[in-house]
Amino acid sequence: MTPRNRPPSVLTVKYTVVCVSSQDGAQAGAAARLVAEGLDFRLIDEDIVARAAVEAGVDTEIVADVERRKSLISRLLEGFAAGAAATAPVPPEIAGYSYGQPGSDSLRELIRSVIEETANVGRVVLVAHAASYALADRDDVLRVFVTASKPTRVQRIASDFGVNQKEAARLVKQSDAGRADYIKRFYGIGSEQPTHYDLVVNTDKVAPDEAARLIVDAVNAPS
Repeated sequence: MTPRNRPPSVLTVKYTVVCVSSQDGAQAGAAARLVAEGLDFRLIDEDIVARAAVEAGVDTEIVADVERRKSLISRLLEGFAAGAAATAPVPPEIAGYSYGQPGSDSLRELIRSVIEETANVGRVVLVAHAASYALADRDDVLRVFVTASKPTRVQRIASDFGVNQKEAARLVKQSDAGRADYIKRFYGIGSEQPTHYDLVVNTDKVAPDEAARLIVDAVNAPS
């Protein structure tokens, strides 16, 4: 039986965490879902992470207590991953999170804490804001950047959200600026580089299923 066809339960992988960073309109979400399915990993996306951080921040005493925070975050992530987040209303603190500036500094710190605790559990695909930077020092993390040219991303955003090209271009510009500000503010990275990642996939011509195959192959590659 080849490694690609071997059941996940008996497959030893080099990486137990896959961080998928991306720009809006790069179709990273679709690729990440296929990666999670292919590896039998949990999929934790940006919305779930932000919701968990908001919930964890409701009680400041819990946030201050490391062990209680870990326990709460673990329960929240398990619940959201099981589908609770799909029908829950978006908290006002993170409404528009993807295309606008992230929330308060305290929320951002909580988001980073959620990312770290999730990675500690392992066997997860994280599609979360700058997770690759938050976990940059870990050897068990494959950091992936999914990108596409700006014209391609604008066209996809216009199609996905039913807006004209001008509005789509504005959304892409706003999103890119917010992302750059976030990375600079929290990780001191003034200019994002391809070398910050282990694998870079351009989806201008690579479909989500092909991108997913490349990522899964990288995870399954011999050490």
